[in-house]
Amino acid sequence: MLKSGKYLLVALCLSALVSVKGQRYTTANAHSHNDYEQHVPFYKAWENGFGSIEADVFLVDANLIVAHDSSELKSGRTLDSLYLVPLRRCIEKNGGFVYADKTRALQLMIDIKSEAGSTLDRLVEVLNGYTALINSSSLRIVISGNRPAASQFALYPSWIFFDGDFRINYSRLALERVQMFSDNFARYSSWDGTGNISAEDKKQLLRMISFSHRMGKKIRFWNAPDTPEAWRTFIGLEVDYINTDKIEGLARFLSSSP
Repeated sequence: MLKSGKYLLVALCLSALVSVKGQRYTTANAHSHNDYEQHVPFYKAWENGFGSIEADVFLVDANLIVAHDSSELKSGRTLDSLYLVPLRRCIEKNGGFVYADKTRALQLMIDIKSEAGSTLDRLVEVLNGYTALINSSSLRIVISGNRPAASQFALYPSWIFFDGDFRINYSRLALERVQMFSDNFARYSSWDGTGNISAEDKKQLLRMISFSHRMGKKIRFWNAPDTPEAWRTFIGLEVDYINTDKIEGLARFLSSSP
């Protein structure tokens, strides 16, 4: 967890409080985890109005290849073909917005699996060729996985943001480039998503959720149970993004929930 310090105190004073209390959860609160493993990458989550989509990338001979690990690398599965070109089509079709509903936004989380600096530099170079994406007010590019040191965040274009790590004590300047915080659910609980989560585990999760919201940031837990009972619990805990591999199941659940 972040240690308290002068930077943290300043950030807490300057950051706006974020609360989802009383908010009705929709697929805008849904995160398509490892979306590229879906039968139809990007479009399945997009058609269901997801607020966040994740793609893992490796830098291979100047190409950004989408895969979970190095044994799955295939030349045709590029970030361009699976995500950037489809996104450009949607944005051009919707007059500069990702969704026809202009109140909706999308977070494209790019999880860097190869060396951080060279991969991110190449990503910035590629994205500079997609002006429709970097100029869209409804799209946010967020870097996760291997990231540069927080002290270097400000060196990247203003349209690049970063996934936060609770173990890092961010300066105020670096914190401005942190879009949200993600953490491993297993650090706080071994609950499998059936029955009820223990009071102690809930307390640990609430501590991190409250901390993130005090920082003015949203939060997501990965490696988390992916069941209706888990989704219901995360909503009750006010987790901002619900991590899922079950796009249609979560979409149906959210559309039927009061």
